[in-house]
Amino acid sequence: MGSSIRTIVLAVIRRGEALLVFEGRDDVKGETYYRPLGGGVEFGEGSAAALEREFREELDAEILVKERLGVLENVFTWRGHPGHEVAFLYEAVFADPRFYDRDEMKILDDPATARWVPLADFRDGSKILYPRGLIELLSAEQ
Repeated sequence: MGSSIRTIVLAVIRRGEALLVFEGRDDVKGETYYRPLGGGVEFGEGSAAALEREFREELDAEILVKERLGVLENVFTWRGHPGHEVAFLYEAVFADPRFYDRDEMKILDDPATARWVPLADFRDGSKILYPRGLIELLSAEQ
């Protein structure tokens, strides 16, 4: 975090009515939240290429990046520190269909685990999905 805006890219990967996300925790807020997988866009790198790279790094997986769903600006506080991100959101699919058979996937460069969470849990407010505005973006496309 810091005083700069971070450009990130996130993948909307679905298995039926579930979304692939990782679970995070902000102990300062006492909040458990979920976010699609992805990461930072490096200087000179296109957002779709960054997403493909992130999935190779995080899950050792190849993905096919599809339509860009939108761009969301996320101004937030995490663990008591301010953050500001601009997030490119893409629909994506795994190149290897066996990834859809896994209920959980260990993220290789982080202690987190990715899992499938029903979109209904985010729509009814029982679980928090970041970045803000993503669930509305996904609901609008249906």
